[in-house]
Amino acid sequence: MSMQTKYLLEENQMPRSWYNIQADLPKAAPAVLHPGTLQPVGPDDLAPLFPMALIMQEVSQEREIEIPEPVRDVYRLWRPAPLFRAHRLEKALGTPAKIYYKYEGVSPAGSHKPNTAVPQAFYNKEAGVKRLVTETGAGQWGTSLAFAGSLYGLEVEVFQVRVSYDQKPYRRAVMETYGARCVASPSNETAFGRSVLAKNPNHPGSLGIAISEAVELAVQREDTKYALGSVLNHVLLHQTVIGQEAMVQMQMADAWPDVVIGCAGGGSNFAGIAFPFIGHGLRGGEKSRIVAVEPAACPSLTRGKYAYDFGDTAGMTPLTKMHTLGSQFTPPGFHAGGLRYHGMAALVSHCKELGLIEAVAYNQVECFEAGVLFARNEGIVPAPEANHAVKGAIEEALRCKREGKAENILFCLSGHGHFDMTSYQKYFAGELSDESYDERELAMALEGLPSVPEPA
Repeated sequence: MSMQTKYLLEENQMPRSWYNIQADLPKAAPAVLHPGTLQPVGPDDLAPLFPMALIMQEVSQEREIEIPEPVRDVYRLWRPAPLFRAHRLEKALGTPAKIYYKYEGVSPAGSHKPNTAVPQAFYNKEAGVKRLVTETGAGQWGTSLAFAGSLYGLEVEVFQVRVSYDQKPYRRAVMETYGARCVASPSNETAFGRSVLAKNPNHPGSLGIAISEAVELAVQREDTKYALGSVLNHVLLHQTVIGQEAMVQMQMADAWPDVVIGCAGGGSNFAGIAFPFIGHGLRGGEKSRIVAVEPAACPSLTRGKYAYDFGDTAGMTPLTKMHTLGSQFTPPGFHAGGLRYHGMAALVSHCKELGLIEAVAYNQVECFEAGVLFARNEGIVPAPEANHAVKGAIEEALRCKREGKAENILFCLSGHGHFDMTSYQKYFAGELSDESYDERELAMALEGLPSVPEPA
């Protein structure tokens, strides 16, 4: 039996193109609609928010979109990312399964998010943009955009969900180190933020609210654009460097995955690891089971409704058909801040409707338990978000143990938890509880979904 632990690629083996799953889907995803006219949005509708290069990627049906060489030059700071075989975790679980993980915590920001932050900053710089505004939950996206902005001389302003702003002060410090300005959301800096605070001065915030605040600022100045760290097609597109590299590395290990797993909040790292494998299967190649793991306290894929909804709380964004808990839904303040989004990316949602992926939900305490087991065997402390993928992989490995199957399991370890140690301290002190959402609030949020007539 091979005891090789690391599978490394040379820089010249880095993908030269991003993979666009829309070229291979058996059925096109539903159109994104203008909230006023309920007609499909066109490039001009999105121009106030994004540079045209990203808008074109958003709507592209081409299978491959070339990665600009200046972006690949920056990618070389951490890509290709390593693939590891989790020998010690396998032994601890007593499973016949082989567990592999693609580790994205090697990036400067400590997560997968720079895979899209860098090209977004690049295309905005090319378009003459001076300032980017965005939102962030746990802070991984805000940190990544701050890093990318520093490379291209862009001013970056970040609205961080208040509960994460308070839980993760070191994320804020890293953003400021890169030169960004970080504001707790809801804030007094926007009309929408002030309206939320007027109703509840102690509002914990949500990604939907933070998005509304960022969008409000973006449309006020000609030199400013909005950047989003998940959900949108072009963001998922950029993340496919993860899965493309992993495909080559799994071939090196002679272990094509039976199961591919990713944690899922808005859908970016999940799509990054999963879409290339889904596409491989759709084009006639070997198929893998694809499993999205989400938090039980914000279960958009497992409890949400597949319907048109706003991406933000104020209703300023286009309407997208997705699995949603309702844009008015505020999830409880559990520690996987990057997974606290009311909706799921349209393309991920569409894949779920087509039966191309599965979804499961776990509570945060059992996910932290899985993360600690992983850390004590593999040495890497996962981010709370990534703990969900670890938990999913462990459950699949234990299933293999029960069934006596030596399957190959691949998951994306989307980031390290070095800025999240307060949550680990709470776990060890027994102060971490399984947060649950208010069923009545969820029902009200779902009842308040926009009314969109089904196409004839």
